[in-house]
Amino acid sequence: MDKRYQVFVSSTYVDLKEERQKVLQTLMEMDCIPAGMELFPAADEEQWDFIKRVIDDCDYYLLIIGGRYGSVAEDGLSYTEKEFDYAVSKGIKVIAMLHDEPNALPRAKTELDKEGYEKLQKFRGKVSTGRLVRYWTNTSQLSGEVALSLNKTIKMFPAIGWVRADSTASPELLAEINNLRKRNEELQHKLNESSAEAPLIPSSELADWESSLKLSGTFMINAMSMYDPTEHHIWPAETT
Repeated sequence: MDKRYQVFVSSTYVDLKEERQKVLQTLMEMDCIPAGMELFPAADEEQWDFIKRVIDDCDYYLLIIGGRYGSVAEDGLSYTEKEFDYAVSKGIKVIAMLHDEPNALPRAKTELDKEGYEKLQKFRGKVSTGRLVRYWTNTSQLSGEVALSLNKTIKMFPAIGWVRADSTASPELLAEINNLRKRNEELQHKLNESSAEAPLIPSSELADWESSLKLSGTFMINAMSMYDPTEHHIWPAETT
């Protein structure tokens, strides 16, 4: 059955616009279904609730980290980090791509704010703990790393995926399968009943408390069996 996997692509947007475009193209060439902030810029809590529902429908979570931490929500976390935390909490397999030299990026693609820079470093450390990560330095390398990592992840951790509606079982076929299942259960029940042991004597032929039994026949008594050696008998002498 032809199956396609939905992949949520998470990253900052402005500084990684070109990289995201290449990655989305790579995913589509792999017959995957990409989903990301191109459809819904994460700007408020109302859209955040929608993003969580989209993540729930995804099979894999692809995280790309460059040189910026990203826009921050009311709780002080960037939406990228919130997406990561949510995907982990839902047990979705994470594929993480970290820039190998973020300090060498152009100034426009780095975190200028000190607080943002510290949060980025902390976020990179959290992502790198307890999982394998891939490192990239340019757009073409990133696309290749994504293809290799996703292929390996799919083989090692196959997900549910999506299939075309016309590739699934029709209602008629499902109904037929259900009827066959019911018929199988009926036959199994009859087989169990027939295999039960029948009584050796029918209950109608068994005697009850008011029944009587008449025996007839002959018997013989052995005279020697009537002699008791403990008793002393004096037999009269034989006369002539």
